[in-house]
Amino acid sequence: MPPTVTRIYSWNVNGLRACAQKGFLDWLRGARADVVGLQETRATPEQLDDELRKPSRFHTHFSAAERLGYSGVGLYSRHPLDQVETSLGVPEFDAEGRVQILTLGALTIANVYFPNGNGKDRDNGRVPYKLAFTERLFELLEPRRKNGGRVIVMGDFNTAPEEIDLARPKTNQKTSGFLPEEREGLRAILGNGWTDSFRHRYPDAAEQYTWWSQRAGIRERNVGWRIDLAFVSEGVLPFLRDARIHPDVMGSDHCPISLELDPSVLR
Repeated sequence: MPPTVTRIYSWNVNGLRACAQKGFLDWLRGARADVVGLQETRATPEQLDDELRKPSRFHTHFSAAERLGYSGVGLYSRHPLDQVETSLGVPEFDAEGRVQILTLGALTIANVYFPNGNGKDRDNGRVPYKLAFTERLFELLEPRRKNGGRVIVMGDFNTAPEEIDLARPKTNQKTSGFLPEEREGLRAILGNGWTDSFRHRYPDAAEQYTWWSQRAGIRERNVGWRIDLAFVSEGVLPFLRDARIHPDVMGSDHCPISLELDPSVLR
């Protein structure tokens, strides 16, 4: 029987090798995923053991930062990964291994680990880099979106779009991840033909978060942020069946998110 749904996941694993010790492969086998995009893998392919680097029945692709143990993204797919781009055409962005742009039939999936705006002294010193990175990514994808292409941009955006997307908006007005300029950047993107898939499906859903501080008791009390997002182009919307958050999946300070699409999105 043909598949009834195409299921795509995104998950910041906060170190793939560490997540593997907490059950990542068991989760992968049970997730019924067609494509899984990982962020913050923090490993080169050579640093992964064979089972993690290429598990049975999955095709994989990894892009690591030049700096060891930092950033990095990875893809696990039931489909061959013949067309994966990893460059934004800007060396200072490409050096951090933050992007994989996958072409699967008629669908483009950008798996992205957006920069955090915090500088070395948590002074928001990387906000300009973050904003420039985001602008360049969507600039690169714009011709596909504008021409009616089916495009998904998913990953750890490191920004909560609106007050409903974090537990304590009032006390985080000056925190990277909820700065006015970061949120305005997302609003500009959403005003230019992109849709936040989860909010499209669940416009009023509150206390739905994807990241929690690792301080004791924070996740248990659900004091979190929704910063892991999947933006979809107009061409994807007719195929979108659901967009979910999976807070019960452990192994990282983030949880996975997923999209369920009509399988014809690939054709």
